Amino acid sequence: MNKLLDVKDLKVDFSSHGKKIYAVSGASFSLYEGETLGIVGESGCGKSATAKAITKLLPPRTSSISGEVLYGDKNLLDYSENQMQRVRGKEIGIIFQDPMTSLNPTLRIGTQIIEGYKRHHPEISKSASIDYAIEMLELVGIPQAASRVFEYPHTLSGGMRQRVMIAIALACRPKILIADEPTTALDVTIQAQILKLMKDIQAKTGTSILLITHDLSVVAGFCDRVIVMYAGKVVETGPVDDIFYRPQHPYTQRLLQSIPKINLSSSEPLASIEGMPPQLTEVSQGCSFAARCPSAMKICLQKSPCKTTISPGHTSSCWLHQREA
Repeated sequence: MNKLLDVKDLKVDFSSHGKKIYAVSGASFSLYEGETLGIVGESGCGKSATAKAITKLLPPRTSSISGEVLYGDKNLLDYSENQMQRVRGKEIGIIFQDPMTSLNPTLRIGTQIIEGYKRHHPEISKSASIDYAIEMLELVGIPQAASRVFEYPHTLSGGMRQRVMIAIALACRPKILIADEPTTALDVTIQAQILKLMKDIQAKTGTSILLITHDLSVVAGFCDRVIVMYAGKVVETGPVDDIFYRPQHPYTQRLLQSIPKINLSSSEPLASIEGMPPQLTEVSQGCSFAARCPSAMKICLQKSPCKTTISPGHTSSCWLHQREA
């Protein structure tokens, strides 16, 4: 497979009230043509910050981005805002969290679907744009699309609004689709429908998907490869089967252990990860997971571990894999 997106040593810092918050600390990963790559981790680990940094949607006054985001042979971080506006939507589409707040309540859904498309194709006529919006609604499985196209977001159910968000993201037929928590606040039946829809569209269009989620069950059934993030760092990455059946990093292992089991006895307590994630206002000298890790050693508190290749495509950043430890 050809490499479509290559992120190298991505760092994202936020400035707030005189303090710096190190949201992403040297994340590196690649996205290949036609694959689905999942990014998982606890809330606040840097998943959404990574996605917004890739598309340069973070506020420039309060954020700082460094590293490389290579799309083809171009570094998107070097692009001006005008150049990025030609990339967003056309080359990289985004499904934002919570469609109720992401959709404009004062505009009909057809207008919102076609808005980005018309920016990249200004020659399209009004009647043709309405027809195209209807076509996109039909693509994402919304019934009675010809009448729904003139409705407002508040008249639709949560699942329908999520489908509209997908239609907006796919309107320009992008090569990359970034889905930031696309199934949040949806019941499991609607979640399954949305994920199946995204898979069906991917099969038809060949779009590569970067899925950001904290739901491991979604990752297991939807992704080809997985990136595990903790405190702004990539701690493990590999094929989905390796991550779920042969996890190497203690954080990944604890995450999987915390999934409730259907055969768990009512008297047996649920597994959890003790402690709290570290504050991101300071750069960690050692492993950021050391304070919560049951296998922590002295060196874990003193020096950050290097990335170790476990098997082809499977890497883990943990001192347990280093001989000198």
